[in-house]
Amino acid sequence: MKGLLFLGVFIAPFYFSQTTDSVQVTSIKAVEFTKRTPVAKSIINVDKELADKNLGQDLPILLKNQMSVISTSDAGNGVGYTGLRIRGTAGTSINVMLNGVPYNDSESQGTFFVNVPDLTSSASQIVIQRGVGSSSNGVSAFGASVNVISRDPSDTFSVRTDDSYGSFNTYKYSAEVNSGKFWKNRLSVMGRYTHIHSDGFIDRAFSDLHSYNFSALFQEKNTELRFLAFGGKEKTYQAWNGIDKATWETNPRFNYSGAIYDANWENITGYYDNETDNYRQNHYQFLWNQRFSDAWKLETTAHYTKGKGFYENYKQGDPFARYSLPNQAVNGTEEEYSDFIRKKWLDNDFYGVISTLYGKLGNLDLNVGAVANQYYGKHFGNVTGVFFPQIQESEYYRNRSIKNEVSGFAKAIYKLGQFEIFGDLQLRNIDYDTKIQLAGDSEGADLDRKWTFFNPKAGVNYNIGNGKIFLSYANAHREPNRDDLFANPDTKAETLHDFEAGLEKQVGKVAFTANAYYMYYEDQLVLNGQINNVGEFIRTNSGKSYRAGIELGVLAKLSDKLQLSANTTLSSNKNKEFISETDEGLVNYGKTDISFSPNVIANGNVTYSPFKDFNVGVTAQYVGKQFLDNSGDKVNQLEDYLVPDFNVSYKLPLAKNEVVLRFLLNNFTDTKYVNNGFSGPYYFAQAGINFMFGVSIKIN
Repeated sequence: MKGLLFLGVFIAPFYFSQTTDSVQVTSIKAVEFTKRTPVAKSIINVDKELADKNLGQDLPILLKNQMSVISTSDAGNGVGYTGLRIRGTAGTSINVMLNGVPYNDSESQGTFFVNVPDLTSSASQIVIQRGVGSSSNGVSAFGASVNVISRDPSDTFSVRTDDSYGSFNTYKYSAEVNSGKFWKNRLSVMGRYTHIHSDGFIDRAFSDLHSYNFSALFQEKNTELRFLAFGGKEKTYQAWNGIDKATWETNPRFNYSGAIYDANWENITGYYDNETDNYRQNHYQFLWNQRFSDAWKLETTAHYTKGKGFYENYKQGDPFARYSLPNQAVNGTEEEYSDFIRKKWLDNDFYGVISTLYGKLGNLDLNVGAVANQYYGKHFGNVTGVFFPQIQESEYYRNRSIKNEVSGFAKAIYKLGQFEIFGDLQLRNIDYDTKIQLAGDSEGADLDRKWTFFNPKAGVNYNIGNGKIFLSYANAHREPNRDDLFANPDTKAETLHDFEAGLEKQVGKVAFTANAYYMYYEDQLVLNGQINNVGEFIRTNSGKSYRAGIELGVLAKLSDKLQLSANTTLSSNKNKEFISETDEGLVNYGKTDISFSPNVIANGNVTYSPFKDFNVGVTAQYVGKQFLDNSGDKVNQLEDYLVPDFNVSYKLPLAKNEVVLRFLLNNFTDTKYVNNGFSGPYYFAQAGINFMFGVSIKIN
């Protein structure tokens, strides 16, 4: 069965549905400009391409069948902590933006979609640029950039609810109200609230997620003003420790988090019921679009993000000294160790201004932008004694960080006959300062780092009617993150030279793309196969390395009822000479595979519509073998896997209002597989066969 399904995917190794010029975009000029750039990209229409799967799972899971994408889930069923990798690069190397505003955490560079649950339901489009892409806001893209564009309030009044239920007691309910246009047809508003809950595939790995989204749009002649307020509150039981291979084989749902052991540390006597991560994040964006003429337009965005939360642990048998506490006397004996409840807090603010001018001078299209952002983060920890009530909650460490960024870019496309010549220059200046205010538990460091990066890009399109051929080169630099510098203050910034060549073409009812890339890195920060105490992967400079591959895709509309699509990425991802510090000293492993970088990723999809508004689809993803570290040791190699999904949707034939029924059956072959882990090996198990059923009701 596995071989036949994979053969079917591989025979049609092409994909195009996200890159056709017929994709409808919003009025945001950034998307229009991006469509013309000579880079590998996908422009996803959320309502058309993701709606039938959007039943509660996070955005990375909904994107898992896109070109060169692999999605992961700590809880195993796509709700809670999830992530994505593109071309083998992790989330810390993917520049994620929300309406052009940087979303990556300024210090960790991570993207925590759990903080903005149900983000997809409030989006109109998702733009993915693979490789470096064109200049964007925030940290440089070292594998891809993803821009999630919010949808505007509708022009007419409507009330909508989206509700679903499925495996592992997973459910979602939401309510949305659109006002329609009022106040002399100039103003419209939209509000949405969502609650998502799941017990998780992994034991106790529950998620309790709340999100909201409010947007207001004011339009008056050549002026558009948008205000967006959105965010979420999450509580998730920790599932970021993984399990060893032997446990995965016998009890894949087992979770070490929160385990309390007997005095001999041999048997688990129970679990701490609040071993949880708790975080609230609120985003505020004010967008001003001013049209001066048919040729000139200015977009300016002011933004502010507030985040605050903690994760809580039961710490068994820790020394009092670790928390700067005196040893305690028990029956005349001095005790050096005890059990504690520990909370590690984050309290951060991120704000700034982004302004971009779009212009046209004859055959020359210009795009000039400036960005100024500041991040202010506070890190502190509190501890409480379990068996010593006299130890009330007290602070045992505190540090603060400030990160400033000022950057600017200028992009241009010049049309010369059938050619379009592209140029892009970006200058980034970053200042990162972090200070220990209260020392303890080896938390924090005193560091002051500054970087100035010049990132040039150039390329050319050759239009061939219903398609184009393109070539491009991009040079990018990227600073280390907080954890990189704490582990090694001498961690180097990364440099990337990205060469791309592609073809996009439509012939009748068949559209296809082919893209070849060579990404050459100096001092790439690769995942070294280890995780820290919050489940984040530890990185290390790997010297010289490369990622080279071919991305192929096809969309074939065989009839009004039947559509086929597929995509394949064939790649080679190598450290040229990987040297690692071990207990035995420095070890030179030579030329090795880069961690978490399979040589094959393939997706296939068949959609059949037997009659109007009734759709049946089967999607399958194949992922080749991949390593959990960079040593090349096959002990730390994940096996390849093939996972197929089934979905069906039916829109009831109502005259005015709208009712849509949806059913999603994930992994219907009940494949036992792992797509994430760390060296040991330790695995993050993924769910077998599971389902979601949903109903959407819209009243106009």
